Amino acid sequence: MRSFEKGRTQPGRQPLLPAATLVLLRDDPEGLRVLLLRRHRRLAFHGGAWVFPGGRIEPAEWAAGKPDLLAAARRAAVRETREEAGLSLLPAACVPLSRWTTPRGLRRRFVTWFFAARVARDALVRIDGREIVDSRWLTPAAALDARQAGLLALPPPTFVTLWELSGWGDAQTALAHLAARPLPRFSPRPCTAGDVPILIFRGDAAWGGGPLEGPGPRHRLVMCAEGWCYQPPAPPETQPHPTHNL
Repeated sequence: MRSFEKGRTQPGRQPLLPAATLVLLRDDPEGLRVLLLRRHRRLAFHGGAWVFPGGRIEPAEWAAGKPDLLAAARRAAVRETREEAGLSLLPAACVPLSRWTTPRGLRRRFVTWFFAARVARDALVRIDGREIVDSRWLTPAAALDARQAGLLALPPPTFVTLWELSGWGDAQTALAHLAARPLPRFSPRPCTAGDVPILIFRGDAAWGGGPLEGPGPRHRLVMCAEGWCYQPPAPPETQPHPTHNL
């Protein structure tokens, strides 16, 4: 974790730029809803995609003295949410959800802390109209179905996060689960099977370079043209999760 502080990285590697994202949860009669924002199509990074509020950690978000990366990420997530969606939250309300590292070989690489927080049902979203051009409150399942139908473009981290949240019916239950578990860390390794892109995650039998179709556990995102399918690591027997094959 120290090697990521303030964008530092080990010699000979591309810098990892620290960033933060906040997944906003709202309870509706129809169930748990999540705020998605559409990025302007001309933006170089995920232009036109539907994402959660987020962005780079700014220098002012680092406390004086010993750097506290998680605290800086919380402050960045809150600031980005205020700038992009017009919603104000306290950093302490942000529950760690996951951490994603951009695969090697790309021009810009980020290490992004994902947080989740609950907002009131009547919270008013005010998009900035520059980077963000639209917003929607959707149930996670509806967002996944919209991506399947070609109506929403979702980056892989957004897709996987929505898949996980689709297993919870209300914000309180989801946040309690997130707060009690170890933080999942995703460092995708891109590969292909024929013309199908696949992201391999730690815990998959092919993570260390083994064959894609070899025996063993699966933890991957298969991105077929007809639909994406996230194959999570086997959950504990006491914590069932619905299968959502897309």
